[in-house]
Amino acid sequence: MHEEPASRYYTSQRLKLHYAVWGDESRPPLLLIHGNRDHARTWDDVAVRLKDDYCVYAVDLRGHGDSDWAVGGQYSLPEFVLDVAMLGEELDRYPLTVIGHSLGGAVALEYAGVFPDRVQRLVAVEGLGPPVREPTPASARMRQWIEHMREFDRRRPRRYASIEAAEQRMREENPHLTTEMAHHLTVHGSRANDDGTLSWKFDNYVRLHSPYEFNMAEAREIWNQIRCPVLLIRGSESWASDPEADGKASAFHDYRAVVVQDAGHWVHHDQLDTFMGLVRDFLASGSAAQER
Repeated sequence: MHEEPASRYYTSQRLKLHYAVWGDESRPPLLLIHGNRDHARTWDDVAVRLKDDYCVYAVDLRGHGDSDWAVGGQYSLPEFVLDVAMLGEELDRYPLTVIGHSLGGAVALEYAGVFPDRVQRLVAVEGLGPPVREPTPASARMRQWIEHMREFDRRRPRRYASIEAAEQRMREENPHLTTEMAHHLTVHGSRANDDGTLSWKFDNYVRLHSPYEFNMAEAREIWNQIRCPVLLIRGSESWASDPEADGKASAFHDYRAVVVQDAGHWVHHDQLDTFMGLVRDFLASGSAAQER
């Protein structure tokens, strides 16, 4: 049984957004940022292990968990960074320690680059995006994006007849999950429909990426502004590329890159003990580069 955190809300761009709180707020602040189609409660096992040393805050980004959905269904990295910036203002507990996974890792890295004085340590789990490829021409991207928007206007969220059926879908997405973790993520990541079926809490439109693709030159300029130590974690069985081999890591001043064996994209679910060991060592150390 997981300990239940406190629930709170704040406002970002007229949206009511949710965040969960574990631990005593007299302790140093630590912010957890989930990935795409996840939610704040995906971090429960991590939060419970850190709450004796930190006050842990886990945000539901717009379109996710118990936060409002964006009107029109437009979601972009800058808007997610805005949500985190507004939560930072709400908490007013700088500097923050930040851990982000996937999309949340990308958000954390951009936030730390835009506001380098507000972050003192940063862990990005699979947060550097997919391997760099040749960009698609802008006109083709726009046509594709508009067509996808038209398709999504006709789509309806998938409905599951039972919690067991939804859990099965969760396990298909990540075969490493234990039965207990799949149940926990499903319970907190789904809501009941009027007919008794279940659907996921996230807005289907979060699946769509902006037609303005991730610009690597601009991303590197932002990453280069980060002044705190950075820990880059990825799973050995993930699609993520090696940031040192593909050149992304060279944008950081003080970093360490680690590969966790027998883990896929959700490293903190797949190898929790190993993940927590890496995080604790990093949070207790000086420069990340000194650990290499």
